[in-house]
Amino acid sequence: MAKQNKNALVVFARDPVVGQVKTRLNPFLDLQTTCDLYTCFLSDSLDKVCAVKSTDCFVGIYPSSISGYFERLDPSLSINIFVQEGKDLGDRMKNAFSARFADGYEDVVIIGADSPSLPLAYIEQAFASKKDVVLGPSMDGGYYLIGMRKKITNLFDGIAWGSDRVLKDTYCKLESSDVSLELLPVWYDVDRSDDLIFLKTHLELMSAAGQKEAASTKKFLSELSF
Repeated sequence: MAKQNKNALVVFARDPVVGQVKTRLNPFLDLQTTCDLYTCFLSDSLDKVCAVKSTDCFVGIYPSSISGYFERLDPSLSINIFVQEGKDLGDRMKNAFSARFADGYEDVVIIGADSPSLPLAYIEQAFASKKDVVLGPSMDGGYYLIGMRKKITNLFDGIAWGSDRVLKDTYCKLESSDVSLELLPVWYDVDRSDDLIFLKTHLELMSAAGQKEAASTKKFLSELSF
């Protein structure tokens, strides 16, 4: 799809294949249920990014698309799909940023698909920032969002991806540079059973308060007994 806006919003996602997504939720959930849950995460994440105005939307798939899920997406969503490339998560994010800047985008934001309850306002705040880098700190020691303006800043080499030091190590790299930073409010990813139990309660409370976040995930969780 042709470039239409100066902003690019990228969702990093895994292909929803049974046994290959959200594996840390097993054996709390069986493999099929875990995969079905992740498709709800994807659906809610894609609905969210498509609601961000004046932004071209992308999905970076890892490792590749074999399930057919992304090929079946409604064309009216206008989502650009690509396969993530790189030796680790940091390398794949760096390559995604580089590709979007090469396309002519000025502001690029990457989020994961593990935070279905993430408020839309946080993504909008990231695009409104005038700082060089925007980070959304996650409660597990990583980040749920990273954004950059105009050019890529090398924050990805030498990071222990998957550890609880990702945010700290990234901040240390920022401290040693002349790059300006904006921090978004802290939020959470859903990786383990405790996270999922919290998400279920949180979505119920958000719904009771009139907030309609993560409708697909909320409906799916309401049918599970835990």
